[in-house]
Amino acid sequence: MNSKFKIFLKGIIDVSPLMIPVVPFGLIFGVLAVDVGFTPIETMGMSLIIFGGASQIVLLQLFSGGASSLVIISSVGAVNSRHLLYGAVVSEHLSDLKLIWKIIISYFLIDQAFARSNEYFKKNKDDNKYFHLVGGGATCWIIWQSTTFLGIILGAAIPEKLGLSFAIPLTFLALLINDFRKFINVVVIIISGFVATFGYNIIPFKAYVIVAAFIGLVSATILTKMIKTDE
Repeated sequence: MNSKFKIFLKGIIDVSPLMIPVVPFGLIFGVLAVDVGFTPIETMGMSLIIFGGASQIVLLQLFSGGASSLVIISSVGAVNSRHLLYGAVVSEHLSDLKLIWKIIISYFLIDQAFARSNEYFKKNKDDNKYFHLVGGGATCWIIWQSTTFLGIILGAAIPEKLGLSFAIPLTFLALLINDFRKFINVVVIIISGFVATFGYNIIPFKAYVIVAAFIGLVSATILTKMIKTDE
């Protein structure tokens, strides 16, 4: 077994435990996409092109709320902007790679794969270490696409009158559970939620997600500086 394949398998093994919560998330996305009016082909196309769970859920939320295309694209871009930071962090480890490999790796550079591979990169200096990220990212890709497909099948079998749109905010609440452990996070969540809730019918072009995210970011910056000053 050559070193590239070993590193590839290591990436799969390291990221696999993080796939447990991805399974219900992907199922819910597939079900909701069908419920709000997307065809199976459109839903799979979204997962293949965007390949980002949180941003795809945001897209569904805004689409079901009647937001404009500009607002939807801007919101999805804002949610996915964190990948720019991921790319900046791993770029120092991948600077010698050919362009085609950089493009492939950038596609697989999602939250779980980045978290595991960044730790691996710090501890290993092997020239083929990027295969760890490919292995982890490919695992995430397979799990997300397969669970999305299963969700589509389940969504098509569920009667329309059942109405599953309520599951979108419930999904976001599930994603926020870990953030409730820190006081500053709770404050920022409350502020952002307040702006989004009361801005839903007030902020033009259904841009409440973008405005709430921006105000939440500003609030987090101010609170962080205040805490550091007190220390």
